[in-house]
Amino acid sequence: MVLPILFAGTPEVSVAPLRSLAQDKEHFDVRAVLTRPDAPTGRGRKIVPSAVKKAAIELGIPVLEVNPSDEEECIRALKATGAKLAAVVAYGKILRQSVLDALPLGWYNLHFSLLPQWRGAAPVQRAIWAGDDITGATVFKITRGMDEGPILAQMTTEIGAHETAGDLLMRLSNDGADLLCSAL
Repeated sequence: MVLPILFAGTPEVSVAPLRSLAQDKEHFDVRAVLTRPDAPTGRGRKIVPSAVKKAAIELGIPVLEVNPSDEEECIRALKATGAKLAAVVAYGKILRQSVLDALPLGWYNLHFSLLPQWRGAAPVQRAIWAGDDITGATVFKITRGMDEGPILAQMTTEIGAHETAGDLLMRLSNDGADLLCSAL
C-alpha cells in the first residue's frame, strides 16, 4: 500500500530525506511540501526560496504556501492534500496541536541526535561542544513536549575527530533519510 504523506522542512539538511521519500514510490506518495516562506538572505537581502521549496519544485511536488499560525487556513490546506501523516525534518517552527491533529496518523520528526539527549535546536553543535564521541538520528512521533514523543527508530554514528558541525549534519541528513523511510 502506498501511503499519502506531507513533508515539512526548510533548510538544505531537509532535502535528502525529501528526495528519499519522493523516490520511494512503492511506499510513499508525497502529496505536498510545507516549508517556511521565502526569506531575504545574504548582503543584498535578496528574497530566496528555501532549499526544500527548490527541491519540491524540481521534484514536481506542490508547495503549500500557508502560514501555520493561521490555523484554519493551514488545517484546510493540510486536509486538502489527502495526506495521512507528515514527515518533518528541520521545519523550523513549532506547530500547534490543532495543526498536528489535522492529519489522521500524526506527524513524525527526524531529529539529529540520540533522543532524549540534545532535545531542541542545534543538537549536532551541542554534541560536538560537549565532546560526545557518538551521536545519531532519531525518528519519533511529534507530541506536545519538545522532542518528547514516542521513538520509532534510532541510528548511531561516531563523530569524526576533525568533523565540523556542517559536515556531520549533512552526513546525518543522508543516513537519516534511510532511517526515516524505514521507520514510516
